[in-house]
Amino acid sequence: MEHRLYINGQWREAADKKRFPVTNPATGEIIGEVADASADDAKLAVEAAYQAFKSWSQETARTRSILLYKWYQLIVQHANELANLMTTEQGKPLKEAEGEVLYAADFVLWYAEEAKRIYGDLIPASSSSKRLQVIHQPVGPVFAITPWNFPAAMITRKIAPALAAGCTVIVKPSEETPLTAIRLVQLAEEAGFPAGVINLVTVSDPREVSDLLLSHPLVRKVTFTGSTEVGKLLMRKSADTVKRVSLELGGHAPFIVFSDADLDQAVDGVIASKFRNAGQTCVCANRIFVEESILESFLQKFRTKVEQLQVGQGQQQGVEIGPLINRDAVEKVERHVQDALEKGARLVCGGQRLLDDKYKHGHFYQPTILADVTRDMLISKEETFGPVAPVYSFRTEEEVLELANHPEYGLAAYVYTSDLGRSVRMSEKLEYGIVGINDPIPSVAQAPFGGFKQSGLGREGGKYGLEEFLEIKYVSVQI
Repeated sequence: MEHRLYINGQWREAADKKRFPVTNPATGEIIGEVADASADDAKLAVEAAYQAFKSWSQETARTRSILLYKWYQLIVQHANELANLMTTEQGKPLKEAEGEVLYAADFVLWYAEEAKRIYGDLIPASSSSKRLQVIHQPVGPVFAITPWNFPAAMITRKIAPALAAGCTVIVKPSEETPLTAIRLVQLAEEAGFPAGVINLVTVSDPREVSDLLLSHPLVRKVTFTGSTEVGKLLMRKSADTVKRVSLELGGHAPFIVFSDADLDQAVDGVIASKFRNAGQTCVCANRIFVEESILESFLQKFRTKVEQLQVGQGQQQGVEIGPLINRDAVEKVERHVQDALEKGARLVCGGQRLLDDKYKHGHFYQPTILADVTRDMLISKEETFGPVAPVYSFRTEEEVLELANHPEYGLAAYVYTSDLGRSVRMSEKLEYGIVGINDPIPSVAQAPFGGFKQSGLGREGGKYGLEEFLEIKYVSVQI
C-alpha cells in the first residue's frame, strides 16, 4: 500500500522526506510508516485544491454524482480489506469495523444521490420589472480534520457532501489511524476524481500543518470532529479569515431508564451504546440514570451481561471489546475510576487494566460498572472515552432532566420508557442534538448528526450535511 501524501493527483513523499510509524493498539507492533507532512506540503495541497475547485465547482451534478457512486461501489467491494485494516490500526472488533465500513459507504451513496438535489428558489418580486432568485454555490476548498475512533465513517461523512456540493478537499486524518484514510483515497482515485479534488495530508504532529491551513485565505471552510477543547482552538484560529466552520465535538451522553421501561431491552441498549468501540465514541452512554425503584434489578442484569463481554484483539473470534487507542487513553480511564472510588462510588464489576500475557503489549481495560456515582466525581464532568459505565439513581422526571441537562455538552441522549407522553416530553426537553427513544444507535446517513451547546456547530448527514458546504447567493434581475 502507498503510505504517502496525495496532492494534486500524485502520491508523493513529504517535502523533507520524514515519515512516522503507525502501531497496532492491541499488540504495540509497528504496522506501517507514513509520510509526515510539513507546512510546505500543506501549501501545495491548498494550491491544488484551489486550482481544482475552479473546474470541479463547474461540473454538472450528474458528473459529481456518478463519481461518488463509483467510489461507493469500490468501498463496498473492498469492505473486508478496509475492515481488517481498520481493526489493525484502530483496534475495534472486526464485526464493528465491517459495520463502520458499510456505514461509511452509506454516506457516499447518500450524497451521490443528494448531489442531484441542490435546488434554488424563485422569490415573488415587489416590482413587475424585477425577477428575484436564490442559488446555491459551493463554499470553496475545505479543510477536513478527522478523528481516530471512526477512521472511515468520519472521512466519508465530511468528504462526500463536500464533493457533492462542488467543493474540493484537503483531508488530515488522525495520526493514530492514517492507513484507513490512505486506502479510502486510493479508492477515490480509482473511481476517477480529477487531480486536486481530493488531497490527503498525513502528519504526526498536526500543529504546523493545521496552523497553515486554518490561516490560509484560500481555505474557505473547516470541518472537524474531535474534542471540545480542540474545537474551540480551531474556531479561534479560523477567525482571522472568517472561515465557515462545522464542529462535531465532545459529548457526555445521558442514558435514562424509567421504571416503566422494558428492563432487558434497556440493559441491551446500554451495552450497545456504552461498550461499542470500547466506549470510544462521542455519543456513547457516559452517564446512566436509572429510576431508584428499579436500580438494583437493573444493576444485577447489567452486571451479568457485562461480565460476559469478551475483551481481546479485534480479529479474534468472539471478541466484543478491543483495546483503547493508546496509553494516554488507558491512564485517563484509570484516573476516572480511581477518583470515583475514592469519592464513594461502588465498584460493581471490572475496574482494572488488563496486563496478563495476551494483553500485556496492548491497551486493554476491563468493562466496568460503577454505582452510587455523584456529580462531584471526574467521571461526571469529563468524557471518559473508555469502557466504564457510571450509574446514577433518580426519583422524578424533573430531577433527571435537570441532571441530564447539567453539563455544557449536548450531543446525544437516550431515553428508555414505554410511556408515549413521557417520550415526547423528554425528547423535547433534553438539550441535545440527537435523542434516541428506546434506540441506542440512532445514527444513520440520512439524518442530521450534531450537538447543542459546546458539543458543536452545524450538522453532518442528510440534506442538512450538504447545506454546510453551500453558500446562498441572491440574484435580483431588472428587466
